Amino acid sequence: MPRISHLLSSLSSALGPASARLEFKWMKQAAEQSDKGTSLVEMVERRLCGEPLQYIIGTQPFGSLELLVRPPTLIPRPETEDWTLRLAELVDPSPDRPISLLDMCTGSGCIPLLLCHTWRPGSVNAYGVDISADAIKLARDNAERCGIHVPTVTYGHSSSSFNTFKPLLGNIRDASFIHSLKLKPPFNVITSNPPYITRREFKDLPPSVRDYEDHRALLGDPDISEDELSSHLDKGLTFYRIIARLIANQGILADDGIVALEIGSTQANDVGRIMQREGRLNRIDVWKDPWDKDRVVLARR
Repeated sequence: MPRISHLLSSLSSALGPASARLEFKWMKQAAEQSDKGTSLVEMVERRLCGEPLQYIIGTQPFGSLELLVRPPTLIPRPETEDWTLRLAELVDPSPDRPISLLDMCTGSGCIPLLLCHTWRPGSVNAYGVDISADAIKLARDNAERCGIHVPTVTYGHSSSSFNTFKPLLGNIRDASFIHSLKLKPPFNVITSNPPYITRREFKDLPPSVRDYEDHRALLGDPDISEDELSSHLDKGLTFYRIIARLIANQGILADDGIVALEIGSTQANDVGRIMQREGRLNRIDVWKDPWDKDRVVLARR
């Protein structure tokens, strides 16, 4: 297969021999299993154009799950997987004391789905909100793929023999989304991997991220102008302030609840202050990821 040999050589030049061999193996397996007639040649050509491998293959491991991924919804990252599993160990709901969970900017649904899969059946009712219809469709498809029950209606917190996850299309920048989606706070756990990349950082992202993944899931200050890029306003903190105000003003967090927010590696101090001053949460912890970078602000009353 001379064409494949040439493509593999090109892939090696682009990625290095070791990565090229591994990715080629995965693409070959995906092509053999594809029900869409996608050829290996097409997959390699897409990869050479810079498209993320996960979009080409169509799946991404996340903890014990194998999630569907589709452009432009954000691809789940290993650092998000790491802190989700830590949270699953920290919080221990039971069928006798079930909890409710709200995941804002849910994307593929990776965070609540892994928690639903890890915690005991009947211990959590989870909701995921996102502004992207593509993301909500993907989250719903992932719930079906993972065997997590999706209720047909939004309902109050109730006990059952299984965990549930309800993906909902909504804009968390509009505080009325709580009412319009018929959500019933307070929630025992609030999670979010919100947009937090600054525009300066965005310009330096790899093309595989910048050109393929949804900008709305990346840019932390979406309304900032070009003239403000060099100012203190470009810090990627908009969505943390939104979440803090929802907690303080909308009563969405239970008195003994916990908030887990993924952050950029330089944002821990700023996000901690926002949660304290604007969210009125006085217990702040910072978790590092496996690469020793600040990755999560954990906030409680």
